[in-house]
Amino acid sequence: MTAFLEIAGIALGCSLAAPLLALPLLRLRVLWRASVRIWGAAVVVVGVGAMAAGVAGTAEAMFLSNHDLDVVLIVLAVSAVAATTTTLWLGRPVARASVTLTDAAGHLGEDGYRPSWATPPTAELAAIARALDDTHVRLVAARERERALEASRRELVAWVSHDLRTPIAGIRATAEALDDGVVTDAATVARYHRTMVRACERLTTMVDDLFELSRLHAGTLELTLERVALSDVISDAVAAADPLARAKGVLLHGHADNTAKVEVDVAEVGRVLTNLLVNAIRHTPSDGTVAVTGQVSDRRAVLAVADSCGGIPDADLGRLFETGYRGETARTPRGLAAEAGTAHDTRHDTPHDSPQHGREVRTDQGSRFGQGSRSGLGLAIVRGIVEAHGGDVTVHNIAGGCRFVVALPLTA
Repeated sequence: MTAFLEIAGIALGCSLAAPLLALPLLRLRVLWRASVRIWGAAVVVVGVGAMAAGVAGTAEAMFLSNHDLDVVLIVLAVSAVAATTTTLWLGRPVARASVTLTDAAGHLGEDGYRPSWATPPTAELAAIARALDDTHVRLVAARERERALEASRRELVAWVSHDLRTPIAGIRATAEALDDGVVTDAATVARYHRTMVRACERLTTMVDDLFELSRLHAGTLELTLERVALSDVISDAVAAADPLARAKGVLLHGHADNTAKVEVDVAEVGRVLTNLLVNAIRHTPSDGTVAVTGQVSDRRAVLAVADSCGGIPDADLGRLFETGYRGETARTPRGLAAEAGTAHDTRHDTPHDSPQHGREVRTDQGSRFGQGSRSGLGLAIVRGIVEAHGGDVTVHNIAGGCRFVVALPLTA
């Protein structure tokens, strides 16, 4: 037993000597940058060398004949050459896959990226390939979102700049007319003063909407959540919008589950319903109906505003909640252009025609009844507030009109 242990110790010492002597070579910078095939061959050579050293040391200790030792060493040498050659050949797919993945990594997110066309030869490389494919998809999606956001930002800057000029031009025109003494009778002067006040209110509302939108985009909107009855939220919004509906000749009514409770920021959700109701009333013709309902479905509070606007063109449904989008060619809303040029007293917008007669797409409203900013920010603010609550808002056409649906979680 002692003899076997002695032989094992000699073999172990000689076998460890070869790797230790090869360690400085393995640390060479050239080898560190070599292909995986070269590394595989180096590992085989070191392994076979360790085996040969162990056999040689043991043979010397056992006093084997030189002939037998030479035979063993020749067999080990031939085996080392065969093993190294086989390793280099088997390592070719791994090396090619590594080069392919390296090239793919350099084109992530670009049109030149090619997904993995074949399964890599090792599980590790296959995992890397899948990770690269997933990263490419996310980068492409992020780039598309960035382009869309940049285009939206450019449109918003251009549109808001134009919309700011309209009330400013109205204020300047009326101020110059008053300063030059063009009008002197009290009724006309009073009308000009009202025009200037409305233009100032429009500017104020637009600035307030821009500030609210910037807070939503920056994620700095702080919600003050409180548990409230769903019916109370709807009744408050209906009561606030009722004067505008009466002035327009629109029938406004609401209904909600009296037992349903929801945890929301009452002021912000009230603004959501107010924007939707004002928008619906503005685009519903006289003798039309606007209905708001509230109920609980699938552990969510569902608020819906339906109107009789005649429907929204399908091409515009997907863009209603985009910032600044109004769906009309001319940026100046009807009535405001007249104020800027002639300072006519237009207290209420003319009801829009049906879609078949070129109805203006309904995407804008303000927080002041009948005097909204109409800059295309209202529905973007609605979406921002709803998403801040963890909900979502959708719109679809119904018979004779359209229906906006806001879904909010019952608890934050």
